[in-house]
Amino acid sequence: MKDLTPLRQWLREHKLSAFIFPSTDPHNGEYVPDYWKAREWISGFNGSAGTAVVTLTRAALWTDSRYWLAAEEQLAGTPFEVVRCRRNVATAEDLMEWIGQERSEGETLMVGIDGWCVAESYAESLQNAAAAADMMLRTDLEPTSTLWTDRPALPDRPIEIQPLEYAGETAQSKLQRIREAVRTQRANATIITQLDEIAWALNLRGSDVHCTPVFVAYLLLLPDEAVLFTNPDKITPEVASYLADLQVRTAPYGAIVQTLRQSRELRGLRFLVDPDTMNNAIFEMLSLIETIDHRPTFPDDFYANTVNIAIANQTPVVSPIVVGECPIARMKTIKNEAEIRGYRSAMRKDGVALVRFLRWLKPAVEAGGQTEISIDQKLTALRAEQPLYRDISFDTIAGYGAHGAIVHYEATPDTDIPLEPHGLLLLDSGAQYQDGTTDITRTIALGPLTEEERTDYTLVLKGHIRLAMAKFPSGSSGTQLDVLARYAMWQHGLNFLHGTGHGVGSYLNVHEGPHQIRMNYMPAPLVAGMTVTNEPGIYKAGKHGCRTENTQLITHYCDGEFGEFLQFEPLTLCPIDTTPIRMDMMLDDEIQWLNQYHRHVYNELAPLLDEEDREWLRETTQPLNP
Repeated sequence: MKDLTPLRQWLREHKLSAFIFPSTDPHNGEYVPDYWKAREWISGFNGSAGTAVVTLTRAALWTDSRYWLAAEEQLAGTPFEVVRCRRNVATAEDLMEWIGQERSEGETLMVGIDGWCVAESYAESLQNAAAAADMMLRTDLEPTSTLWTDRPALPDRPIEIQPLEYAGETAQSKLQRIREAVRTQRANATIITQLDEIAWALNLRGSDVHCTPVFVAYLLLLPDEAVLFTNPDKITPEVASYLADLQVRTAPYGAIVQTLRQSRELRGLRFLVDPDTMNNAIFEMLSLIETIDHRPTFPDDFYANTVNIAIANQTPVVSPIVVGECPIARMKTIKNEAEIRGYRSAMRKDGVALVRFLRWLKPAVEAGGQTEISIDQKLTALRAEQPLYRDISFDTIAGYGAHGAIVHYEATPDTDIPLEPHGLLLLDSGAQYQDGTTDITRTIALGPLTEEERTDYTLVLKGHIRLAMAKFPSGSSGTQLDVLARYAMWQHGLNFLHGTGHGVGSYLNVHEGPHQIRMNYMPAPLVAGMTVTNEPGIYKAGKHGCRTENTQLITHYCDGEFGEFLQFEPLTLCPIDTTPIRMDMMLDDEIQWLNQYHRHVYNELAPLLDEEDREWLRETTQPLNP
């Protein structure tokens, strides 16, 4: 049980009634370095999504459907109650309503949150919700600096250059494109805070974040140069020379504060700011930069007229901030030819490891002694034998039986269970190769199944295939396609509450946006060159879980009077278990798609396998008859 007494004493000393601990760090990353895992430190919950709140008398953790069961297990017997929310993050209104339940009549509560670890847009929503509830919010306090006595250090591992043969575009070209995109939004500078965007823009990689090849830094992009704020110990002589050629100066990570507060070279600049990704602390410092009192170098009458008015009145009127979308996110989602070649290469390597693993799996389970953790270790070892392997791309989900119903289950020594030669194993895993990132889920029958297991497995497979077969207009959103993956299961009164698909980075984040395929509206358009997963599932608590996932490439299908149409090409190369399929539920075109996919998997992997693995794959990918 977490002792909340020191925190509550700290709250009283700072005249706070509650403190909010989000899952994010200053860079708004999905996976964060241990240094910023304050929510896990205070609550003990280690899922990737959740918000903890501690008041003077109560404590709670909000999390979404992926972690409901895991959170209940991890927080049992602690001061924290689990609040189930339908989104990836608790709404500001929900948090303030819960906190306000403790208020005495006429009392104004003060709530705190670390402004460095919350996006500006979310901080603003918290401010508005607090004001509506007659409360106040402070973002300039944080208890971890004094109470977290064994806090991990910031990572200091070296930065590496991502070779052009894998990046496919020089950093000079990327920086030029970014600057041009910034100027189209009437700005001439920006601060890049998201770590994958910095790594992509500079063609650099690191190992500061679990499963993700990025490094802790900020990138200040000015009209003619840039400044990379990161730990100097991370910069090797090779990287220093490389950055100098790019006209990128370096400074210590913490120097970003002094630079934004005191640097005269920033006067007169207009900063493009995305409040959905930039943290509140950086946003507040930018807003205080001295506004322009001279004519800026914009060829736009709007600026000329505005500045003339300002000079005449001797009062600067142009804000240093332009609110808009950072252009990098959409740039990096569209893969160039070198990156696509890298994906294909990485998927072949991953496919070889997976075939070797699957051939080993069932005999090993029948022999006894295998557990969820041991098979994870086996698969990771087989991947590590492949050329250019760097790491896993996320923590493996190996859920046997009822554990498969816990959407983001991760086996621990306390939960690890033996595998038996019956029932379903849900295995969601991926790897980071220097030429590409992989993400795949297979549900495997370890032996005899119930009719319910076979039905659910088949419904998930049907959903996967219907989405994989889709042809759709360029620019469609993922929400418009999502029903294809759910239609068959909806007819049985079944559904799943997570997204159906997400982008995948090029030796970067395994979860990449802004495009997604999911029920709730996601406006980001799908265009050729994007990668996106296809992963419907069914989860029945206490029974089993099923999910089938491939990573796909969006490619051109045809042109016509209604414009360009697109399609999905599966990149993942791994057989789909056919033994659980209820053939009476499958349509002819679905069987045809599966046979064609298996033929493609065999043709791509067979030349890379030894004779025994190749024969196993040949038998496993035999065509099914309608």
